[in-house]
Amino acid sequence: MKLRNLRIERHPKFMIIPMIDIIFFLLVFFMMSSLSMVQQATLPVALPQSSAAQKDSNKHIAVTITDNGSIFLDQEEISADLMDKRIRMALADKPDATFVLRAHKEIPYGVVIAVMDVLKKAGARHLSVAAELRGS
Repeated sequence: MKLRNLRIERHPKFMIIPMIDIIFFLLVFFMMSSLSMVQQATLPVALPQSSAAQKDSNKHIAVTITDNGSIFLDQEEISADLMDKRIRMALADKPDATFVLRAHKEIPYGVVIAVMDVLKKAGARHLSVAAELRGS
Protein backbone atom coordinates (compact mmCIF):
# COMPACT_ATOMS: atom_id res chain seq x y z
CA MET A 1 0.00 0.00 0.00
CA LYS A 2 1.38 3.30 -1.06
CA LEU A 3 1.00 6.26 1.25
CA ARG A 4 0.11 9.51 -0.27
CA ASN A 5 2.48 12.34 0.07
CA LEU A 6 1.23 14.76 2.67
CA ARG A 7 2.01 17.66 0.43
CA ILE A 8 -0.70 18.16 -2.11
CA GLU A 9 0.82 18.68 -5.48
CA ARG A 10 -0.83 21.58 -7.15
CA HIS A 11 -0.19 22.42 -10.73
CA PRO A 12 -0.88 25.97 -11.83
CA LYS A 13 -3.88 26.24 -14.10
CA PHE A 14 -3.70 28.36 -17.18
CA MET A 15 -7.05 30.13 -17.35
CA ILE A 16 -7.59 31.46 -20.86
CA ILE A 17 -11.21 32.67 -20.51
CA PRO A 18 -10.37 35.73 -18.35
CA MET A 19 -7.54 36.60 -20.74
CA ILE A 20 -9.92 36.46 -23.71
CA ASP A 21 -12.35 38.72 -21.82
CA ILE A 22 -9.63 41.29 -21.23
CA ILE A 23 -8.52 41.19 -24.88
CA PHE A 24 -12.10 41.75 -26.08
CA PHE A 25 -12.56 44.57 -23.57
CA LEU A 26 -9.41 46.28 -24.89
CA LEU A 27 -10.54 45.76 -28.48
CA VAL A 28 -13.92 47.37 -27.81
CA PHE A 29 -12.28 50.22 -25.89
CA PHE A 30 -9.93 51.08 -28.75
CA MET A 31 -12.68 50.75 -31.34
CA MET A 32 -14.96 53.13 -29.44
CA SER A 33 -12.20 55.63 -28.76
CA SER A 34 -11.13 55.66 -32.42
CA LEU A 35 -14.73 56.27 -33.52
CA SER A 36 -14.99 59.29 -31.26
CA MET A 37 -11.89 60.83 -32.85
CA VAL A 38 -13.40 60.97 -36.35
CA GLN A 39 -15.25 64.27 -35.86
CA GLN A 40 -12.11 66.01 -34.56
CA ALA A 41 -10.67 66.18 -38.07
CA THR A 42 -12.85 69.18 -38.92
CA LEU A 43 -12.87 72.78 -37.77
CA PRO A 44 -15.25 73.68 -34.94
CA VAL A 45 -18.23 75.74 -36.06
CA ALA A 46 -21.65 76.24 -34.48
CA LEU A 47 -23.90 74.30 -36.84
CA PRO A 48 -27.63 74.94 -37.15
CA GLN A 49 -29.87 72.30 -35.61
CA SER A 50 -32.19 69.95 -37.45
CA SER A 51 -34.57 67.28 -36.19
CA ALA A 52 -33.95 65.16 -39.32
CA ALA A 53 -30.12 65.21 -39.25
CA GLN A 54 -28.31 61.92 -39.89
CA LYS A 55 -24.78 60.76 -39.23
CA ASP A 56 -22.61 60.13 -42.26
CA SER A 57 -19.81 57.60 -41.84
CA ASN A 58 -18.43 57.73 -45.39
CA LYS A 59 -15.21 59.46 -46.34
CA HIS A 60 -15.88 63.02 -47.34
CA ILE A 61 -14.22 66.35 -48.05
CA ALA A 62 -15.27 69.04 -45.59
CA VAL A 63 -15.95 72.56 -46.85
CA THR A 64 -16.24 74.81 -43.80
CA ILE A 65 -17.42 78.41 -43.61
CA THR A 66 -16.46 79.94 -40.27
CA ASP A 67 -18.31 82.71 -38.43
CA ASN A 68 -16.02 85.38 -39.92
CA GLY A 69 -16.63 84.15 -43.49
CA SER A 70 -13.35 82.27 -44.01
CA ILE A 71 -13.62 79.22 -46.25
CA PHE A 72 -11.69 76.03 -45.47
CA LEU A 73 -11.31 72.95 -47.64
CA ASP A 74 -10.65 70.21 -45.09
CA GLN A 75 -8.08 71.96 -42.82
CA GLU A 76 -6.67 74.39 -45.41
CA GLU A 77 -7.95 77.95 -45.66
CA ILE A 78 -8.59 78.95 -49.25
CA SER A 79 -9.75 82.13 -50.91
CA ALA A 80 -12.96 82.25 -52.92
CA ASP A 81 -10.88 82.75 -56.09
CA LEU A 82 -8.87 79.54 -55.59
CA MET A 83 -11.79 77.46 -54.39
CA ASP A 84 -12.83 76.33 -57.89
CA LYS A 85 -9.29 75.18 -58.73
CA ARG A 86 -8.82 73.31 -55.41
CA ILE A 87 -12.17 71.54 -55.78
CA ARG A 88 -11.28 70.43 -59.30
CA MET A 89 -7.96 69.08 -57.96
CA ALA A 90 -9.80 67.18 -55.23
CA LEU A 91 -12.22 65.75 -57.77
CA ALA A 92 -9.33 64.64 -59.98
CA ASP A 93 -8.12 62.44 -57.09
CA LYS A 94 -11.59 61.24 -56.06
CA PRO A 95 -14.21 61.68 -58.81
CA ASP A 96 -17.05 60.42 -56.58
CA ALA A 97 -16.06 62.49 -53.54
CA THR A 98 -18.82 63.66 -51.22
CA PHE A 99 -18.49 67.26 -50.10
CA VAL A 100 -19.91 68.15 -46.69
CA LEU A 101 -20.72 71.84 -46.34
CA ARG A 102 -20.34 72.96 -42.73
CA ALA A 103 -21.39 76.59 -42.35
CA HIS A 104 -21.66 78.57 -39.12
CA LYS A 105 -25.31 79.18 -38.27
CA GLU A 106 -24.90 82.98 -38.36
CA ILE A 107 -23.43 83.07 -41.90
CA PRO A 108 -25.76 84.77 -44.42
CA TYR A 109 -27.66 82.40 -46.68
CA GLY A 110 -26.21 84.03 -49.79
CA VAL A 111 -22.65 83.06 -48.82
CA VAL A 112 -23.67 79.43 -48.39
CA ILE A 113 -25.42 79.43 -51.77
CA ALA A 114 -22.36 81.03 -53.42
CA VAL A 115 -20.12 78.25 -52.06
CA MET A 116 -22.62 75.61 -53.20
CA ASP A 117 -22.64 77.24 -56.65
CA VAL A 118 -18.83 77.04 -56.87
CA LEU A 119 -18.97 73.37 -55.86
CA LYS A 120 -21.55 72.64 -58.55
CA LYS A 121 -19.63 74.51 -61.27
CA ALA A 122 -16.41 72.70 -60.33
CA GLY A 123 -18.11 69.36 -60.95
CA ALA A 124 -19.09 68.15 -57.49
CA ARG A 125 -21.91 65.64 -57.83
CA HIS A 126 -22.42 64.72 -54.17
CA LEU A 127 -23.06 67.44 -51.60
CA SER A 128 -24.31 67.22 -48.03
CA VAL A 129 -25.08 70.04 -45.66
CA ALA A 130 -24.04 69.44 -42.04
CA ALA A 131 -26.36 70.19 -39.12
CA GLU A 132 -26.50 69.18 -35.47
CA LEU A 133 -29.26 66.88 -34.32
CA ARG A 134 -31.80 68.86 -32.32
CA GLY A 135 -32.43 67.40 -28.88
CA SER A 136 -35.99 66.40 -28.04
